[in-house]
Amino acid sequence: MKWRRRRTLPAAACEGTSPPVWRRVLTVPLVPEAVRQTRRDTTTALSEYGIHPNTAFAGAVLLVVSELVANAVRHAAVQSPTADVTIAIGAGQLVIGVADQDPRLPDLSPEGVGDGLRTVADLAAAYHGRLSVEPTVHDGGKIMLVRFCVPEDLRPRGRRAGPEPEVAGPGGMEPRHG
Repeated sequence: MKWRRRRTLPAAACEGTSPPVWRRVLTVPLVPEAVRQTRRDTTTALSEYGIHPNTAFAGAVLLVVSELVANAVRHAAVQSPTADVTIAIGAGQLVIGVADQDPRLPDLSPEGVGDGLRTVADLAAAYHGRLSVEPTVHDGGKIMLVRFCVPEDLRPRGRRAGPEPEVAGPGGMEPRHG
C-alpha cells in the first residue's frame, strides 16, 4: 500500500500566519491484514515527520490507528470494501481519520462505546485531544476522527523532517501522482 501525500494551504498560511498541514492518506481493503499493514505504514509516516516510533506518543497513535481500522473491518466491511486512513499534522496537532462507506454512526456516549473506543477516547484525552465521528459528504459513510496535541518535545524544530509534501492546487487537496 502506498500513502498519497497531500498538503492543504489555508488562506492564512499564504499570509504567513499559519503553518501548512502535512497529510498522508492510505486506502486499505477492509480485511484483517489491513490492521497490521496500516500500523506499519503509520509507523513509517510518523518517522518521516520526525516522530520516533519508540515514544509513548507514537505508541498511542499506533494503538488508535489499529483500533479504528479493526473496528472498520469488524463493523463496516459489509458496506465498505475499503477505508481511507488519514494522518494530518500541523499547528501542534495530529489528527487520525478513518473513513468508510458505512453510514451507521457509532454511539460515542460513555454508555454507548465498547472497550476499544473507550481506550481510543482515553488515549486522545491523555494528549489533550478527543474522539469524534462525522458523516461524510459524498458517499454517505462516516469518518472517525481522533485529535491529539503533539507534545512540545516531539514537535520538529524549524524545517520539518521528511520529503516535502505536495502542495494543493486551487481546487483544494490534490492526490499525488506517481
